[in-house]
Amino acid sequence: MSGVSETSLRHPVFARWYVRFSEGMEREVGPLRAELLSGLTGRVVEVGPGNGPTFPHYPPTVTEVVAIEPEPYLRRHAEEAAARAPVPVEIRAGVAEQLPLPGGAFDAAITCGVLCTVRDQAAALAELRRVLRPGGELRFLEHVRAPGGVKAHVQRALDASRLWPLIGGGCHCSRDTVAAIRDAGFRVQQVRETTVGPAWMHTNPQVIGVAKNDGG
Repeated sequence: MSGVSETSLRHPVFARWYVRFSEGMEREVGPLRAELLSGLTGRVVEVGPGNGPTFPHYPPTVTEVVAIEPEPYLRRHAEEAAARAPVPVEIRAGVAEQLPLPGGAFDAAITCGVLCTVRDQAAALAELRRVLRPGGELRFLEHVRAPGGVKAHVQRALDASRLWPLIGGGCHCSRDTVAAIRDAGFRVQQVRETTVGPAWMHTNPQVIGVAKNDGG
């Protein structure tokens, strides 16, 4: 493990910005969230739900969502969103690298704009694999490293400067997240490149996909 033991991570400025602007962002991101969650069944863990913008998109075939949110301000807003959700949602404090959950307890795991922010991506993915049952799915919607060119250089420079992670809620925009998912032992079944936001944005490249926990 990474040595992470906190149940909370505080990003007070970013959290307030995110809550203020998330409603406007949903006009573009909402359809991707709906695609991400389509067809889910059973018990689901969502890591880093923020203020809960995914919650309205869960289909009625989901019996329970356990949502792990480390940021206290966002967690309070997530609790409000959970009360309006179409399926049962329980909000818990915790970090991705040490999920306060039993092994093999979930049919699916959801990450949405989260794997760029975790401090130890490999540890977080190992934990997601641990809590999934054999055959369970990891569904992810994440912004990722650009394939090359000026944007990839800008992403690497921003991460190295530590400025962007500081103001962006811990975001590291140059991570090759799909490769990390494979390295964690998941079998990537589907992955599609997409974009969110203006073309010039360093967080514009996105991927949406499904990976399988084959066990072992």
